[in-house]
Amino acid sequence: MRVPRRPLFPVLSLASALAFASAGPPAVAAAAAVESRNMTLIAHNDLNGSGNLGEGFAELKTRDGRRILYAAHESGPRCLSVLDVTEPRAPRLLRQLDIPEANTRCNSLDLSGHVLAVANQVNDETQPGGIAGLRIFDVGGDPAAPEQIGFFDTSGPFSRGVHFVWFADGRYAHISSGMPDFQPRRPDLDDQIYVIVDLKNPRRPVEAGRWWWPGTRVGDAAPLPTPNTGLDSGCRSHNTDVFPDRPDRAYIGYIDCGLATLDISDLAHPKPIAMFDDSPPGPGFTHTLQPIRGGRYIVATHEAVEDNCTDGDKRDDLYQNTPRSTLTRIATLPAPDNTAELCARGGRFGAHNIFEHTPDEPTWWSDRIVIGSFFNGGVRAYDVSDPFRPREAAFYVPEAPAGSPAGAIQINDVYVDDRGVIFAGDRFAGGLYVMRSPVIDRSLR
Repeated sequence: MRVPRRPLFPVLSLASALAFASAGPPAVAAAAAVESRNMTLIAHNDLNGSGNLGEGFAELKTRDGRRILYAAHESGPRCLSVLDVTEPRAPRLLRQLDIPEANTRCNSLDLSGHVLAVANQVNDETQPGGIAGLRIFDVGGDPAAPEQIGFFDTSGPFSRGVHFVWFADGRYAHISSGMPDFQPRRPDLDDQIYVIVDLKNPRRPVEAGRWWWPGTRVGDAAPLPTPNTGLDSGCRSHNTDVFPDRPDRAYIGYIDCGLATLDISDLAHPKPIAMFDDSPPGPGFTHTLQPIRGGRYIVATHEAVEDNCTDGDKRDDLYQNTPRSTLTRIATLPAPDNTAELCARGGRFGAHNIFEHTPDEPTWWSDRIVIGSFFNGGVRAYDVSDPFRPREAAFYVPEAPAGSPAGAIQINDVYVDDRGVIFAGDRFAGGLYVMRSPVIDRSLR
């Protein structure tokens, strides 16, 4: 029997937000002007009025020296936008691809070589099969005109398809997705698992392996993980990072089950090395794990999923990863001085994603600077030279985009290329923002 769909993000009381903000802000705050420190806007593109960007950027440097940026959209009617960012002060929109079917979204993408992998997710699992999954494009012919060449179908009675994709070694894509044969104990809550997709032949992608948090599948011997009280966003995978210099390690944000690091030396049989459920006392929705300093430390983001801070204090934490793979939280990135006002400004405030260094693209990397997206808190950079005492180093908060239902900027994701150019996208209407920061520039290799 089909289990009725449950809301993913139930809303808590406004009292929760005010308790977090503590300063007792007004229920509605006036739209703020630009706020900045050590970061400057150098360009903006509203993407032809389709400014709702998701959680996926990728950059290609062509043989003739051009820079092509691919940006996923949070929801339809667009799937992705293609821009020429050779001159970062004048990004040019080259093409936009629409979603493949109604009531679908793309949200995430990644590029390796000339193969572009694009997530496709449906709004309702009862939609026809053959839609939800991972779409594979070739961009080797004309980088401005991606050509679909393959599809990895993940549709099924309990699957919404692919939410996130990481593809950094030319061979294996690491995705968060439902699967046709995976029946979660709690549909719509525990329905995304970690899946490895072999793209050796991108025209015929095949599954190479999978892992899920024990106890979340029907038939598991392990008990169901204890759900979070209050706001329960489920025990399901979100982002996964796997780096070519350590291909046997996967770092997974597993939403309300917390953090997981896996040994994937045997791709067909991933094994957990460390699993740490940080909520409670943490606020939940672990989104991204980014290893730094050779994996000795891990930066973990916790996505804000409700307006006005009603889901609590969503920030980024630093964990120490010991030789025995014991994860110990050692610090939390500091909150902005105007946190109370941001909670009341409109839309979401709090952490979302951080820039994840993709080593096969022309990207910036630093073990000292973490840069992330914070919805109406804009783009913010933190100095973690001393991981026990992180400090804020720079930020840029754009003004509210015209037509945004949030009434404030909602920066959804951030990407930094090897020139130190910062790209960020608004979730609803603002489109693409391009920035520079001396904090980033000083760290360029």
